[in-house]
Amino acid sequence: MATELETFCTPEGGWTTADLDRLPDDNRRRELLDGILLVPPPPRTTHQKLAARLMAALDDMPPDGYAAVHGVEVRLNDRRTFVPDGVILHAANDDGHRHWYAPREVVLAVEVVGEGTETLDRVLKPALYAQAGIPFYWRIETEGGALEVVTYRIDAVNEVYTETGRWTKFVDTGEPFPINLPISRITPRVR
Repeated sequence: MATELETFCTPEGGWTTADLDRLPDDNRRRELLDGILLVPPPPRTTHQKLAARLMAALDDMPPDGYAAVHGVEVRLNDRRTFVPDGVILHAANDDGHRHWYAPREVVLAVEVVGEGTETLDRVLKPALYAQAGIPFYWRIETEGGALEVVTYRIDAVNEVYTETGRWTKFVDTGEPFPINLPISRITPRVR
């Protein structure tokens, strides 16, 4: 029986999405950055609840042509793939059976800034999502217990995101479709 370390030895030339597809489905979130395998820690319960509530709320809103999903990969290329906390897809691409999507199929990527992934969520992922051409990005900040949704639109010429709003009471934007979302609706309940 192979040890866990042997199982996760880096393949010659680095990891690819094909290598990920051959790994067992063990509920670990695996991401690739230029062939380097990243295995972020599991999100905390509050993080998971927030992401689930947000995606459920967004799934109730889109007009025909869009679908809100979470827990799927966005494969930027064969050596670079991430699992955002949620995405809005062009509905024609969502057959309900896929576990990954190409950037051209994604309209909005959402990341909830988590403990231990701050730099990934605030700097690296938005830069790479923008380079890949994903039109919109949302970053959810939870520092200090209050929620803030920061929305971005791509500047496709420069391949960077431009901030379009910071929302603490309501997310009220027309992008990528009309959204009027009370922050209280996505705030996890404290028990």
